[in-house]
Formats: sequence, structure tokens, C-alpha cells
Amino acid sequence: MKKINLFFVFFIVFCFYSKAQTADDSLLNFIATHKSNSSIYLLQNDTLVAHLNENKMMPLASTVKIFVAIEFAKQVAKQIISEADMVALTDLEKYYLPNTDGNAHPNWITYEKKLGHLINDSVQLLDVARGMIMFSSNANTEFLMEVLGIDNIKNNIALLGIKNHTAIFPLVASLFMYQNPKNKNEDKVLKGINRLSDEQYCRFIYDMHKALTFDTLLKSKFRPQDLSMKMQKMWSDKLPSSTTKEYVRICTILNNRAFFDEDTYAVLSSVLETLTENPANKKWLKHAGTKGGSTAWVLTKALYATTQQGNKIEIAYFFNNLTLQQNNMLQGWMNSFEIALLSDNNFRKKVALQVN
Repeated sequence: MKKINLFFVFFIVFCFYSKAQTADDSLLNFIATHKSNSSIYLLQNDTLVAHLNENKMMPLASTVKIFVAIEFAKQVAKQIISEADMVALTDLEKYYLPNTDGNAHPNWITYEKKLGHLINDSVQLLDVARGMIMFSSNANTEFLMEVLGIDNIKNNIALLGIKNHTAIFPLVASLFMYQNPKNKNEDKVLKGINRLSDEQYCRFIYDMHKALTFDTLLKSKFRPQDLSMKMQKMWSDKLPSSTTKEYVRICTILNNRAFFDEDTYAVLSSVLETLTENPANKKWLKHAGTKGGSTAWVLTKALYATTQQGNKIEIAYFFNNLTLQQNNMLQGWMNSFEIALLSDNNFRKKVALQVN
């Protein structure tokens, strides 16, 4: 009989146990030791608990989709659009660029099929909005931007009193900026993009978005091979940006249920607060909403919750200029970190001690 190395078995079990027990601490320790890459802002019952680089502008990635969800809820509540309207998958397909979204859009379609929501290859508009948040489908987002009106979405920045926020623009259409015409020197292309004013940059993207709506051949001209790491890094750096303090302001508005009318909050609940559709979460959370985003270098999250005991928490934490390994590690720790923030007052005190 082969002899078992008990030390090796113990080492494996200990490593597994340690990893499971310290994921929340691991993410907190990363923030504390990588302060230049990190930003965090945490409120509990309208009281500031922890803050770090809260006014630092950082790329949002898909966390910016919260603004699309807000405009969607407003227009449904005012009966400008109907959440029950059916949307053909072919209309969403216009905005889908394969291999640019981590399969978010195909995974959402598979999810809707399993739920039996597809009728004649169409799905309700509400489910399109939920897919934008739950699966972070860029195609759904781009479609909703067209339906809602990009200017209407952007107007919510001022409406919510957000002062530090760059222009919101369609993420899919922005990728067309990074196509290399006639195989020019890549550095020259990047310098040319950098010379554009913010207005010129956004105008090109808005034009591409409109073109995607009508030009069925435009997608076939997209060249994924042009998206080198240099190109992707500049694209990531130029995404809509804001601060953790501003996004906690948004989370507070969503959490307190006092800014919009009841009908708007009801729609927002359906779109943003799918966490509490889980019976296990419903036992301790009255409501909770979240949206995150990522690129190869960026990781962002905004989260709000009210517990069944009436405890209100709002948190935003952003990272930028991460390595791929750091990004992957952080994503693996986020769930434990967030549960600890929402449920453990001692952990919130620990966060305050390490980052303030």
C-alpha cells in the first residue's frame, strides 16, 4: 500500500481553507497595498465609513450602464416605452461584435431560452434591460441607447447632481475607432486618436453607433486583429470615467427610494436588483442592487443594499492599471468582500482602519 504524505494533505487542506476564509481580507489587503491603483468609498446609514482616492477619475467600463438602466426605468414609468414590447434578436444582433464581450451576449440568449422567454426569436424589452445588467451584454446596451436616446441618458448626469463624469458613449461603437486604416504604423494611429478632442472622439462614436443601426455590412468590416494590446489599452483608458464618490451618490439615490417616483423605482428594482430574487438573499436583504465592469486593466463595482433590519450600505470600489493576474485574483475575491461589507460591522471597521 502506497504511503500517504500527511504533510502534503494537510498543506492542501490548509491552503484551501485559508483561501476560502480570507478572500475578503485578500481584496482589502490589495487595496491597502496598491493605493495608487485603487479607489473606494463606503457609506453606512449616510455616514462615511471608508474612503481612498474617492475623487480620482477612473474608467468605469460596464458600471456606466447604471445610467442606461435609470433612463429605461424613467421612460417605462412615464409610459414613453413599454417594458412588454417584444424585441427581435436580429435587432440586437446589429450591435453584437463576436469575441469582444466575453460571450456575455450569447450567454444571455442561452439564459432566456432556458427560461422560455423567447417567442418567435423575440424577447421582452424588460428582459433586454435585465440582460444588460445581469450579463453585461454590450449589444443590449447599445440597442437600449438607440431606443432611449443617448442624450436622454447623458442628461441624467446633471439630474442626479453628478459633477465629475466624462461623456457617456456606446461601448461597441467605440471599438471601431481602433481600426487601423491601410495598416498604418500603430503608434501613429494611436497618436492620431490622442489628438482628437473629447467632442471629436465622441462624435465619431455616435456616428458609428447610428451606422450600426442601419448599415448591415458595417460589422463585416470590423477587424478584431486590429485590437492589439496597445489599442485596447488606449480604448480602456478613454472609456467613460467618474469617481467612487460620485457612484456612491448614485447608489444612495437608488437605495433611499426618495429621489424618483415609486413607479420608476419599481422598474429599477426589476432591472438592477436581481440579487434579492434569490430566496436566500431575500432572508437578510430588503433590496440590493449592483453593477460591475471590467477590461483587461480595469475592474469596477457599485453596490447598494438595505438589510431587513434597515441597515443601509452604499459602496463603490474601482481599480485601474491592473495586471491580468491581479484582475483575475480580484474578481475571485469580490463576492466574499461584498458579503463581508454588507453583513459584518467588524469587517467594515477593518476596512476603515486599513484604507482611511
